[in-house]
Amino acid sequence: MKRIAAILAAAVALAPLPALAASPLEGTWTNPKRTVTVRIAPCGKSLCGRVVNASAKAKRDAAEGGTRNLVGTTILKDLRPAGANRWKGQVFMPKANRHAGANLHVSGNRLTVQGCILAVICKDQTWSRVS
Repeated sequence: MKRIAAILAAAVALAPLPALAASPLEGTWTNPKRTVTVRIAPCGKSLCGRVVNASAKAKRDAAEGGTRNLVGTTILKDLRPAGANRWKGQVFMPKANRHAGANLHVSGNRLTVQGCILAVICKDQTWSRVS
């Protein structure tokens, strides 16, 4: 009997774990003018968003602000759940070369990204999921 229990315990321990459900925030998103595309994925214990594509104008604007290589830049970091379909973290604004607190909200294929400096001056954009 002990042998059967040991075999069952070993089988359970070696069984693959079920995959964790992906966050609805994960995926590829584009800004309203479709000039920047960002992929949001796990990075460490949180989520991050990196620029994967940008128009020539967006690259020039970022360079003028001090961000030489826009593509590959992490513009969303330390994103952690903050309620149903909501996350908080940090946003980097390449044109201004500034970091700000970020609040994100997913509703279907829309992502509202809000950046706030000093928790008073806020700006938001609604991004669209890229298929």
